[in-house]
Amino acid sequence: MSSIGTGYDLSVSTYSPDGRLFQVEYANKAVEAAGVAVGIRCSDGIVLGVERLLHSKLLVKGGNRRIQSVDEHVGLATAGLLADGKHLATRLRDEAYNFRDTYNAPATVQILSDRLSGYVQAYTCYGSVRPFGVSSLVAGVDKTGPRLFCVEPSGVFYGYRACAIGKGKALAKTELEKLIAKEADGGEAITCREAIDEIARIIYLVHDDNKDKDFELEMTWVSTETGGKHRAVPGELQAEAEAKAKAALEEGMEED
Repeated sequence: MSSIGTGYDLSVSTYSPDGRLFQVEYANKAVEAAGVAVGIRCSDGIVLGVERLLHSKLLVKGGNRRIQSVDEHVGLATAGLLADGKHLATRLRDEAYNFRDTYNAPATVQILSDRLSGYVQAYTCYGSVRPFGVSSLVAGVDKTGPRLFCVEPSGVFYGYRACAIGKGKALAKTELEKLIAKEADGGEAITCREAIDEIARIIYLVHDDNKDKDFELEMTWVSTETGGKHRAVPGELQAEAEAKAKAALEEGMEED
């Protein structure tokens, strides 16, 4: 039986004969068409970076941000439909506020990820709604240390040491695995400042100038340098990281 059409993709609550939910798979396709988002868990915090594609040269610089704060110590980066990502950020802020109001303490990153995953999964259960066309990286530093989780359109979520979502995620994950392998072989754990350079390098590496639109690099971090707060990476640090990334890319092209 054909895997496309045949009426089984008309409702998210309808399974195909082989047990698939096509609308959830279509939501994953929306994620894969968006700019890449990368997160790395470091020895002293968390760093997030996204490739924000510029769909028009008339856009205001820095507009339509894809990384947002959901609590003082937690950030959310999304890949997929921008409006869906903003809605999930608003929902997660409500969850963070409700937790503080109920328990008089900040929510851990895992609790927020669990609550977001339950909300996302609910939108795969009813015929009157559609799945969210975004994957989300929930990252922060809490009483358990630096934590990084990825919530997929199906509602499933996993904890990661480093993760990439969106277009070009396969190549990005290969580069992240190399970083983690160095640490596993007895090397020192990567620091936030080192991760800023690495994320910039990876995002410039996966960006295809011939096929993709121009982009802006957006980066945030939660580290000892920010006092455990989710903040944008300082402009001079990001500019330095981008310069290194461009130099490395040019060097690689010359070697080829």
